[in-house]
Amino acid sequence: MQIFKFGGTSVGRPERMHQVAELVQSGQERKIVVLSALSGTTNSLVAIGNALFAKDNALARTLIEELFEHYLDFYTELVESTEAQAKALKIIETHFSFIRSLPGHFFNNRLNKELLAQGELMSTKLFTTYLHEQGVKAQLLPALDFMLINDEQEPDIAFSSAKLTELLSTYEDTKLFITQGYICRDHEGEVSNLSRGGSDYTATLIGAAVKAEEVQIWTDIDGLHNNDPRVVENTFPIPELSFDEASELAYFGAKILHPTSIIPSQRFNIPVRLKNTMEPQAAGTLINAKFTATGAVKAVAAKDGITAIKIRSNRMVLAYGFLRRIFEVFEKHKTPIDMITTSEVAVSLTIENTDKLEEITKELSLFGQVQVDTDQSIICVVGDFGEEKVGIATKVLDALVDTPIRMISYGGSDYNISLLVNSNHKTDTLVKLNNFLF
Repeated sequence: MQIFKFGGTSVGRPERMHQVAELVQSGQERKIVVLSALSGTTNSLVAIGNALFAKDNALARTLIEELFEHYLDFYTELVESTEAQAKALKIIETHFSFIRSLPGHFFNNRLNKELLAQGELMSTKLFTTYLHEQGVKAQLLPALDFMLINDEQEPDIAFSSAKLTELLSTYEDTKLFITQGYICRDHEGEVSNLSRGGSDYTATLIGAAVKAEEVQIWTDIDGLHNNDPRVVENTFPIPELSFDEASELAYFGAKILHPTSIIPSQRFNIPVRLKNTMEPQAAGTLINAKFTATGAVKAVAAKDGITAIKIRSNRMVLAYGFLRRIFEVFEKHKTPIDMITTSEVAVSLTIENTDKLEEITKELSLFGQVQVDTDQSIICVVGDFGEEKVGIATKVLDALVDTPIRMISYGGSDYNISLLVNSNHKTDTLVKLNNFLF
């Protein structure tokens, strides 16, 4: 069994959905194909939901009709036969009937999650309709029948495994299955979503549930690159990464893959391959349990929107329990910490979520002087940097002799060196590291 996942850009236009149909028919293996919503759909649904929360029903209705017109244009180019077009139109009208019923009624978080699910539900049904028009035997497997999160918002892989085993055995002669990414049910049976990692997460969770041979994530770029191709020239895809290296890259800025997505694959040792829908012949990037080229720098990534906080206090000297009290402030306000460095009299750390920054700084000021620096970027240099490796940190710092560095974190992980710089220096830092390390 193989799992193929296609994002919104891969199915965002009728001709791309046609291309995806060709890709999923290659080979003889059974496949479960996970689809996102058509590109732009989720953003539109979020905007509709925001309008409904704001009780701006007129705006919501306008946005709904704009999205409806987009789907009318889409389906007429997706399928050709009268029968297939009638099926596609019925799918669209059924889902928009639900969406149109929302303005003017009490709108809450549960209805919003149902609203957000409509994109994936429509894309998978339209894609299956196209496959059937082409004479392809394919079965739609509703994710709401087997994807479940518990009361702590964590996926129940055992439940998914049992349900999928049952569903797949019902269609023993079928090799191609289509399902939705992102959406699921919660522990009360209500429609919900995986939020973290979205459709990528769905794909790796399904891969773990069915013990797949491989999970393939298809996007519009040919694998994880050694640097950010949007701001650095002459980057190249990395042929192979370990799970740990890929997790570091994903967490610290590589947009092609969400870090949460790696967890099920690493736990159940299911290889993940990143492929390019536009260039299917490209090798892409293979992520697995093997470690290759130990000691070498594999890639550089950047994470923007970082805020640095420094707490300076003489009470730290020879004091135990001080760090615990600092961490408790962030735990209280449910704010994760990315980087941390310490000295005898100061602690510097970084956060991404600043929703509770005012409350956090107020409580931290009870411990000492607090300094806050916004508009920072974390630059993460990734590779296999175990303690037996030498010279890695020297190479990184030699590349940045003229760059103001706010923080350095090295040793907390065997797979990254993290630097904090002002975001104004981000692009220059990425370019310098690219030129010096690669």
